[in-house]
Amino acid sequence: MAWRNHSAITEFMLTGLSDDPQIEALLFVLFLVIYLLTMAGNLMMLLVIRADCHLHTPMYFFLSNLSFIDLCFSSVTMPKLLQDFLSEKKAISVEGCLTQVFFVFFSSGTEACLLSVMAYDRYAAICHPLLYGQVMRNELCVRLVLVSWGVASLNAIIIVLLAVNLDFCEAQTIHHYTCELPALFPLSCSDISITVNILLCSSLLHGLGTFLPIFFSYARIVSAVLRISSTTGRSKAFSTCSSHLVAVTLFFGSGFLCYLKPPSGSSLDLLLSLQYSAVTPMLNPLIYSLKNKEVKAAVNRTLRKYLL
Repeated sequence: MAWRNHSAITEFMLTGLSDDPQIEALLFVLFLVIYLLTMAGNLMMLLVIRADCHLHTPMYFFLSNLSFIDLCFSSVTMPKLLQDFLSEKKAISVEGCLTQVFFVFFSSGTEACLLSVMAYDRYAAICHPLLYGQVMRNELCVRLVLVSWGVASLNAIIIVLLAVNLDFCEAQTIHHYTCELPALFPLSCSDISITVNILLCSSLLHGLGTFLPIFFSYARIVSAVLRISSTTGRSKAFSTCSSHLVAVTLFFGSGFLCYLKPPSGSSLDLLLSLQYSAVTPMLNPLIYSLKNKEVKAAVNRTLRKYLL
């Protein structure tokens, strides 16, 4: 049974982002704004994609799933973080900690898979435009999304099983603002070498398994675009990928650094975690809407439909 020799441990204490009440008040306002913008932006994307028939294409089907998972990802950590800003005791139960560990890995894993699937979609659209409709059939799109959710669930279950089998002694303070498995390692009084290696292998397999298809898809895209003689044509082709490339860079850059470097509880760990779990879900709707004429036109049509 989990925590088998440590039944007295019923909760952990989080250090949070600060212990200064004035700074915490400012951080509460900042992250409340971030959370509200995240919710509003992603809900708007979901509404617009669902309401506008012009966006009923594979690309926007994947984007709607990305918006939904961003809502989930942000909601895993942000409400607890906001609560802790207003509390003197930043406690989290053992069960709550395990739940956070699962959903952090599930949400981030699903997002990584979706970004990989979206890269393949862009490859099919640019490199095989005449066959795009046949390649990206509705059935295939649904299967790709279901596989993304399934793979991420399996990876998250493995991670939770690692957390369940950790033994803890007296230390109860997690030097983080949320429960992430690397932050739990310093609290364990058992040998964590095997656990660390399994986590590293799992992160590498999942990370590289989703990043390499993105890399190869864009290698083929760049090769195909460079063969286009028209400057306007090249610019149009690259513009369809620019938003996705920015999202990939933000997510994978901070995610790889956070899970592949040794946990230290430093400010850098906190910043990297905030980047991919709070800031990126807020920025994704902006990234995919500001430079996308189809989305902006759909937003205008939707606003006129529901507000006028």
